[in-house]
Amino acid sequence: MSETPRNTSPLPTGTLTFLFTDIEGSTRLWQAAPDAMQAALARHDALVRNGVEARGGHVFKTSGDAFCAAFATPWHALEAALAVQQTLRSEAWPAQVPIRVRMALHSGAAEMRDGDYFGPPLNHVARLLSAGHGGQTLVSSVTCELCHDRLPGGAAIKSLGEHSLKDITRRQTIYQLGHPALPEAFPPLRTLLAPLDTDTPSIAVLPFVNMSRDEENEYFADGLAEELLNVLAKIKGLRVASRTSAFSFKGTRSDTPTIAQKLGVAHLLEGSVRKAGNRVRITAQLIEVATDSHLWSETYDRELTDIFAVQDDITQSVVTELRRALFGASAAEGREEVAAQEVVSEVAQAAQGRGDNAGAYQLYMQGRIHVSRYTREDNARAIELFGQAVALQPGLVLAWAGISMANHQAVATGWVVPSEGYKQARAAAERALALAPDLVEGHVAMGHVRASGDLDWKGADASFRRAIELAPGSAAGLFSASWLAKCFGRTEEAIALARRVVELDPLSARSHYTLAQILTESGALDEAEAALTTAQRLLPDGPRHHAVHGRIRLYQSRYAEALTEFEHDRVDWERKTGVALALFGLGRRAEADAALQAIIDQDAETSAIQIAEIHAFRSETDSAFHWLERAFVQHDHGVSLLRVGAIFRRLHGDPRWLPYLAKIGIADETPAA
Repeated sequence: MSETPRNTSPLPTGTLTFLFTDIEGSTRLWQAAPDAMQAALARHDALVRNGVEARGGHVFKTSGDAFCAAFATPWHALEAALAVQQTLRSEAWPAQVPIRVRMALHSGAAEMRDGDYFGPPLNHVARLLSAGHGGQTLVSSVTCELCHDRLPGGAAIKSLGEHSLKDITRRQTIYQLGHPALPEAFPPLRTLLAPLDTDTPSIAVLPFVNMSRDEENEYFADGLAEELLNVLAKIKGLRVASRTSAFSFKGTRSDTPTIAQKLGVAHLLEGSVRKAGNRVRITAQLIEVATDSHLWSETYDRELTDIFAVQDDITQSVVTELRRALFGASAAEGREEVAAQEVVSEVAQAAQGRGDNAGAYQLYMQGRIHVSRYTREDNARAIELFGQAVALQPGLVLAWAGISMANHQAVATGWVVPSEGYKQARAAAERALALAPDLVEGHVAMGHVRASGDLDWKGADASFRRAIELAPGSAAGLFSASWLAKCFGRTEEAIALARRVVELDPLSARSHYTLAQILTESGALDEAEAALTTAQRLLPDGPRHHAVHGRIRLYQSRYAEALTEFEHDRVDWERKTGVALALFGLGRRAEADAALQAIIDQDAETSAIQIAEIHAFRSETDSAFHWLERAFVQHDHGVSLLRVGAIFRRLHGDPRWLPYLAKIGIADETPAA
């Protein structure tokens, strides 16, 4: 940094408020349009400096596009931040360099030496700045408290909740400074996820044992356990191991301590199901692993039509016992009846959407099992079963959400044409949310439709945020949020969210594979290979595992090994794309040309983004943009990954790149809501 004081009055001392600013994405803007950026930066510097000094601030450091200013009074710092943001927003910046500045304010006592400030407040405001987005002004709780009755006219302070900042021990409540003349909607903060709270009651729901020994009842037993898991995951204050990890112990002889240790939980819910005609016997028991004792157990002999009452009773009993284990039997003395009613209400809210028709519900549970297998045939069967379920009971909202997600999965894997798949997915998601506006599964489904089907990234972000708000422990919601962060190129956030999914679903090959995929495109190839190795150990020869391994080798310029990996992948479009890339890398031009032409001839309707990527790898820029335009017209699911794709970085310096990102809605200047 260089010292650039202009205000001739002495630098203030004592408790000060520091305002730090920088331009979001400045490195990329310099690379894309250096001449335009040079002129824009000079104008930016003048506007920031004038706005700061006009309100009594002192610019004591600058570095590149970053400004560091100090104020003797915190409300003057807020006034300066608002004024500068409004001025920058009203400026007519060149189209190639849309200047968006992030700002942060924090107050504290700093040491002055040789015209510079030192101490913890400087580190704090720098970390706060790194959490924000262009156009956003963040305020620490200290500064907020100092200014709560001296806000500038029209200004408002909004809490963004508690967050963890790098190198700062305690979690911080972060606030956003707002004004009617400025944007209010921004992506999630780039903060560290809080570590999982070891004091939070934790549980895994293991697959219930089918005592009837036939496939139909196997579906019923698995579906019962899965639905109990889904309902418990929506209860706030509980941490529930995800389905894939919990169900990995199905049919094994692992002992209770081993299962709990691998899943990272303190309690297990296990049981068995025996079904004969319309009668069902269900046993369930809640185990505290540390003491190897049963906190609760029950056996139910009921008609099948009573299945919902049985599920509710099991869930209510588990929640009650887990809270009693955490707080002690006497902690809520005199509140037993109230607490019991609260649990009943929570479970009813979490269980919404399942309807009241046992036959339809069985069809839905069978569909859930099929869709989780991630094959074309199973996905089609799942859609069929979900359809039968809603035909039998149109109000079975979970099945409508299932139809939507299965159709989205069909598009994402190239099994159906996007236009038709998203037509079905959108209609089903809309139906689900019309029937149950607070259904987590409905918001997740709608988020994917809005993002990939409509290219409505703001709407998608709102959907995923709502899903996480309703069920903070939902791996599906966090998985979707990680995917959206990846769409916007917020790689660190995407990786942090993907790691959290791994924590909640540690034995899921898909969780580790997804983390490996993000790490690969970010360039962290050693970490990516480690995550992929875990995925392959959990699910040998899993779909797309060879493709990710091939990408790692491709980016290491180990093209022969990449080709071998791609040739072994089971997913058609991954195999074809990878082979075309690796052949070109090996210099086998005629074979590479033939591989590319085969994709164009056979898969142009579903693989436009892959064709564009191959052209980008071959430095055929005009052809790459031609196919990017086709991908946009076709609503190709792959456009969502342009920002993170390593090969597409070859197009970043082309003047068509930023306008294209703006057109599809994932440019920096178009933040998610």
